[in-house]
Amino acid sequence: MAVTSIPAGHPTARKLYSVALFAAFLRRPSFANSLTGAAPKQGDAESKLKGQSSPDMPFVRATDLSKTAGDTVSVDLYHMLQAMPIMGGAMAEGRGTPLSSASMDISINQFRFPVSAGDTMSQQRTVHSLRGIAMANTYDLVRRYIDQLSLVHVAGGRGSQNTVDWVIPVQFSSGTTAHPDFASITINTVKAPTYNRHYVVNGTGLTQGGAQLASIATTDDMQLEHIDAIATLIADSAFQLQPVQVADDPAAKDEPMYVLYLTERQWNTIQTNTSGQVWRTFLQNAWNRASYGSKHPLFKGEPGMWRNILVRKTSRAIRFLASENARTNPSTNVETNTTVASGLSTTHAADRALLMGAQALVQAYGRAQNSDFYFGWSEKELDHGDKLEVLAKGMCGFSKTRFDYPTTSGVEATDHGVYVIDSAVPL
Repeated sequence: MAVTSIPAGHPTARKLYSVALFAAFLRRPSFANSLTGAAPKQGDAESKLKGQSSPDMPFVRATDLSKTAGDTVSVDLYHMLQAMPIMGGAMAEGRGTPLSSASMDISINQFRFPVSAGDTMSQQRTVHSLRGIAMANTYDLVRRYIDQLSLVHVAGGRGSQNTVDWVIPVQFSSGTTAHPDFASITINTVKAPTYNRHYVVNGTGLTQGGAQLASIATTDDMQLEHIDAIATLIADSAFQLQPVQVADDPAAKDEPMYVLYLTERQWNTIQTNTSGQVWRTFLQNAWNRASYGSKHPLFKGEPGMWRNILVRKTSRAIRFLASENARTNPSTNVETNTTVASGLSTTHAADRALLMGAQALVQAYGRAQNSDFYFGWSEKELDHGDKLEVLAKGMCGFSKTRFDYPTTSGVEATDHGVYVIDSAVPL
């Protein structure tokens, strides 16, 4: 029986593989997907970000953008009103508290990953086999890019871990010199953590502000007591993180939950410094929460839970070595470089943990260029049909949500949905 063949470059192949690429991305468990709720329309996402609807997941994905390269999307937040009641028969008319708001713009741009699928002599396969092989490889590149783009933006820095699976280059190629491709690959400016959302482990406590990185010592490792301190920070904050609400978690309304991502080395320092019985309780708490009925991937694997903070591990680390630069915000809210303490020497580094509530990051997707889909696919025969090159592409832009919150002394720049906590880890 004859086999129907779709030649390279055929519109049907482009359509089928464009859809398949995005569908595969949404189905596979990953850092970005585990933290993203159901894809809302842009209007719904803006409504969430304004605080006018119930909290959802740490990452909000907006997918109804029909934009071309370089366009922007705007999201807004209306501030919490600060007012005292008017009592008794005192005149209320004309004394209404004015609404105030802040907004942020997110740029979107095209990304592309070309892959050579081989030639006739090296690949004795049909065009269908070549497409399958190329699809698997390009999907992996796209998945890593989206995951890493999410991680870098929400963490407010790239760090210097540079294993072969990284597709985003280090932020500083040497000293304070910016890598020439970093800004274009990250699309939007990677914003350093705001002063009021950045903490560094300092002995048994936490010190506010990234400037403490200049004094971090090898003994400043993450312990379970620091998660207690984090829970207290959330409870005492004037602008509390909105809790994460997993759709199928029956306890979501009654027991507000937050998600803390640790690096493998931070996880290990907690485990090393925790007694066996307490560690078992730490793991059992997460199992108990999942046993309410949630099948969400956040509860899969081996998470822990402490003070209603779900603790998980990341597969990649935002890591700063001794004497390297990290972008920080001093109390003046002006970004600067902080040199990580040289006392860490070559034996230790500073790893970054991420404590997330709802709406920490906005992921805006547009239609890929010359495509009807968020991810696109193209293929082309080269060298008179002897070689095949395929290309996966997409259009997106991610940005950490940050707004100016009103305070008694003015306004304060505040990361809306994430705290970062830096601690020392052995190498």
